[in-house]
Amino acid sequence: MSGIRLNRRLVLEEAERVPDGAGGFSTLWQAKGVLWAAIAAGAGRERAGEFVTVSAVTYRIVVRAAPFGAPRRPKPDQRLREGARVFRIAAVAENDPDGRYLTCFAQEEVLA
Repeated sequence: MSGIRLNRRLVLEEAERVPDGAGGFSTLWQAKGVLWAAIAAGAGRERAGEFVTVSAVTYRIVVRAAPFGAPRRPKPDQRLREGARVFRIAAVAENDPDGRYLTCFAQEEVLA
């Protein structure tokens, strides 16, 4: 897989539930580490919401592999951040037969 250029610096984040002081919980995102990645946009789709049209684009994000259980190995329900851009990870799979890279299938979240 010599054609992969890991030229984007992303922060791997994991959700943590913390008490909000009123009997409920808030979600805070904790940084788990920095990963260098190659990002490629996938298919986009559009659907009608109740009052607005919602569009979504999927992404394939390739990172260096890490052993199972390692804190720097991405998992579903984590996210990758590049500045203000946030990519929610839906699935992770090995990218190559040698297991040197992982592909994260993600969707960009738009923060208001």
